[in-house]
Amino acid sequence: MSNWIVIGIGALAQILFSSRLLLQWILSEKQKKVLTPVLFWEFSLLASFLLFVYGYLRDDFAIMLGQTITYYIYIRNMQLQHQWEKFSKILRLFIYLFPVIILIYGYNNTVEDRINLFHNENIPAWLFILGIVSQLLFTCRFIYQWIYSEKRKESHLPLGFWIISLAGSFLILTYAVFRKDIVLFAGQLTGFIVYFRNIVIIKKHS
Repeated sequence: MSNWIVIGIGALAQILFSSRLLLQWILSEKQKKVLTPVLFWEFSLLASFLLFVYGYLRDDFAIMLGQTITYYIYIRNMQLQHQWEKFSKILRLFIYLFPVIILIYGYNNTVEDRINLFHNENIPAWLFILGIVSQLLFTCRFIYQWIYSEKRKESHLPLGFWIISLAGSFLILTYAVFRKDIVLFAGQLTGFIVYFRNIVIIKKHS
């Protein structure tokens, strides 16, 4: 596949991720409190879908790992906001199974695919580990948010979510610099600013 197409898929994913944050930020600024609009989760799910594909096409296991976990948390938040049921059953089934199908296909396709995924010569061991750690930390924010929301029985983005987001984003930015991944860097840079601003809003009005 053309490198430009791959970059385009990744860029579209990052635009959607940035758009959800900008939307959430603007609404929060207007209301003087941190809000979680429905579109935040819808954009998140679509962007995660595209970034998962991007990670697969780039032979980047760290990106795929992070997106696989958060992918299902986005779905759960849509369920808590009673939006998931609005999709058709066929579409819901496809969305549920997509990451699993790609992972099974990639692992069983050829030995070369598995080598590229876990032993990419363009990613030294220390950078591979950094990518995994940064994605796991970044993913922990949604695990934290998920547990918090389940206890409240409503979708909510607490202070801890934004603190973990800021720390994880910093590590991913570092990974993107060494990986020379402009798509990943550009997307995280926007997020880093929004995470910091949300922390300020919560602190100011708490």
